[in-house]
Amino acid sequence: MSKLLIRNARLVNEGRIVEADVRIEDGLIAQIGQRLSDAGISRVIDASGQYLLPGVIDDQVHFREPGLTHKATIHSESRAGVAGGVTSFMEMPNTVPNALTQELLADKYAIAAQTSLANYSFFMGASNNNLDEVLRTDPKTVCGIKVFMGSSTGNMLVDDEQVLDGLFRESPMLIATHCEDEATIRANTERYRTEYGDTATAKLHPLIRNEEACLKSSSLAVELAKRHNARLHILHISTADELKLFANDRPLTEKRITAEVCVHHLWFDADDYERLGNQIKCNPAIKAPHHKEALLAALLDDRLDIIATDHAPHTWAEKQQPYWQAPSGLPLVQHPLLLMLDFVDQGKLSIETVVRKMCHAPADCFQIDRRGYIREGYWADLVLVDPNRPTTVSKQNILYHCGWSPLEGHTFGASITHTIVSGELVYAAGEFLTDRAGERMNFNR
Repeated sequence: MSKLLIRNARLVNEGRIVEADVRIEDGLIAQIGQRLSDAGISRVIDASGQYLLPGVIDDQVHFREPGLTHKATIHSESRAGVAGGVTSFMEMPNTVPNALTQELLADKYAIAAQTSLANYSFFMGASNNNLDEVLRTDPKTVCGIKVFMGSSTGNMLVDDEQVLDGLFRESPMLIATHCEDEATIRANTERYRTEYGDTATAKLHPLIRNEEACLKSSSLAVELAKRHNARLHILHISTADELKLFANDRPLTEKRITAEVCVHHLWFDADDYERLGNQIKCNPAIKAPHHKEALLAALLDDRLDIIATDHAPHTWAEKQQPYWQAPSGLPLVQHPLLLMLDFVDQGKLSIETVVRKMCHAPADCFQIDRRGYIREGYWADLVLVDPNRPTTVSKQNILYHCGWSPLEGHTFGASITHTIVSGELVYAAGEFLTDRAGERMNFNR
């Protein structure tokens, strides 16, 4: 492995910003200090005027491999993520075939070991009939168990109450849930199909997948977790209504129930359907403007613990279908850090909070081994940000396999200049320096 030295960085870590050099050896952060020696160093990076952050850990992505590689691959989407400062990801099991056995889960790890530019982990999927397989999952090498308590892309709905009770009672590790009540959604779908028929548009999406559907399902998940003292993490909270389910009365590391918010639920609202239509159709739905304001407030007061993406690409042709046929999900993994740094520019967040919610908190929540912080002895997952160099999203610089983004035309105030993954300089000045750098993440459980 190469030896790197980052000089003169404005290091953002653990609530502080300090001027420092960082020496990287054998994949790890070897030394943090002032005027460090460059003896034996193969490359020196002058970071004057730039922020040095821990790499973003995205705990919810859909990279579509195996089986859906016309939409995305682990290589293409990890590459896009690295260009946006995402150095580690946790990927969902609703690929084809669904990752519902240990063997199918192992197949995904094998693909990532050959092709991923970012560090990786994959969720084991739960279904109505694979509890024995779920219980074989190794908590030290797999990020968690994924339970779809509402159907989304794929066919992994877990709606058997006895199965759910067994999962929460017996799972030895973190359970991550997609919470939307299926019965509510089906009833709403029937109502609006009858009323609008083929004239339906994406503006109906937050009415069909509404607040009631989210709250009913999230409440059930919390009730099950409390009943069995299970470790629950609820993904992509999208409503003000659900925030009463979460507490901020203890440190994240002591919570048994945690929750995340995704960048699109903070950035977009229902008014954007007029402009973007199916491009921002996703599950759970982007809802009325007051929800995103409540979500931001809950993020700031620590009722919501993590910022993620739920990156879920589909082809442009798929998204151009009529509302009822267009799939849900949008590509986001290349831009979450820049999105939140725009919030910093707007005074909505501090850069220290961005680092806490996107880097430290995922590492703490999932008990990831030696990642998420800039500390000596930790893996060198690092991102350099130039806060004074704007980035405009365009077809020419979108790296997703699907080739589009709902953010096209937007200019961010900052840019990602360098990304280091497990000690390897992968991305610098718009160029990729290697095709494979990621390591399998381990967990201290």
